[in-house]
Amino acid sequence: MPDSKVRQNYHEECESRINKHINREMYASYVYLSMAYYFDRDDVALPGFSEHFRNQSLEEMGHAEKLMKYQNQRGGRILLTDIDKPELDDWKNSMEALKAALALEMAVNKELLDLRQLALDHNDPQMCDFLDSGLLRKQLEEIKELGDFITNLERVGQGLGEYMYDKKKCTVKTYQSNKSF
Repeated sequence: MPDSKVRQNYHEECESRINKHINREMYASYVYLSMAYYFDRDDVALPGFSEHFRNQSLEEMGHAEKLMKYQNQRGGRILLTDIDKPELDDWKNSMEALKAALALEMAVNKELLDLRQLALDHNDPQMCDFLDSGLLRKQLEEIKELGDFITNLERVGQGLGEYMYDKKKCTVKTYQSNKSF
């Protein structure tokens, strides 16, 4: 493989971990896609949740693409690997899916924080800036939003409450998500 003409102060360990995180974002996209089409099923029929998770899938894929563009800008090489299957096929209900989504976002956030620490360890301020401005801030917003969704869904309960929440809150979120992405 030819050497990069633009590579500067980009440690091989950072390059490798960026590639691993690209896979993690694609996995998150895959999980959200699974959730989206679970809620789209005729025996579940919660279109607001389906649309919300479909938008989340697109957003996570956008993060992966942002990381790939960054990898190229730094003179790194993108190495894609197999994407794991989501741990669940049946998300049971919106509460279980939201809790799984929150756990996923918190795991992604931890990996980003570890990646940022690696950049600090290798004295890479450009990578720190990229992570701070491009991904870590967004992770905090996602974690807070999911926490709020869970709290409100606990308030209204399953059944009719879940149905009404799907009609009102998820539709509002979907519109806002499309505007910001």
